[in-house]
Amino acid sequence: MNIITAEFIKGSTSLNQCPVSEMPEFAFIGRSNVGKSSLINMISGKRKLAKVSQTPGKTRQINHFLINGEWLLADLPGYGFARMPKTEREKMEKMIAQYLGGRKNLRLTFLLVDSRHAPQAIDIDFMKWMNTRGIPFAILFTKTDKLSRSQLLNNQRAYETMLSELFHAFPEIIPTSVMNKKGKDEILGLIQSERETISPRRHEDTEIL
Repeated sequence: MNIITAEFIKGSTSLNQCPVSEMPEFAFIGRSNVGKSSLINMISGKRKLAKVSQTPGKTRQINHFLINGEWLLADLPGYGFARMPKTEREKMEKMIAQYLGGRKNLRLTFLLVDSRHAPQAIDIDFMKWMNTRGIPFAILFTKTDKLSRSQLLNNQRAYETMLSELFHAFPEIIPTSVMNKKGKDEILGLIQSERETISPRRHEDTEIL
């Protein structure tokens, strides 16, 4: 699948504000400063589609983009940004939880994790939360160009071991790199596959993360 057109539709601060649509939707989320905006720009082929910032926690709303006039991409705020005031952080956590648990046309969530680090507790807790609520997700390893092949394999095995202990069938892991466009074809291929599959019944849940 090739992305020909990608346009910003709307920024929302609650589930109710999100654009009404029956098109299949795919969300991207990860810890602050994991490289989410850069990855979205890489797979879309549009350098400035998602705003890239050197300041962690810059995205504060759910940004929707229409891709090829056929499906929606949702750029979610990063989680785990400790410098954000507690009340604002809790508000964002609630917004994310309500979106992931209640967005009817959401087919798959891509969870970005930094490939340079061992499994982090905050990411593991987020995976558990999504799994217990029946929210399908795939894991995207970011910044793999900063690792040697052996380091990447070792870190990926560590994740696979951890996931096998938590889940009966653990999610797909796709190594990515914005520098050399690694993982682009795999991500778009997975999106195409999910678009062609009948959407499973999903749980609704508004509990704060």
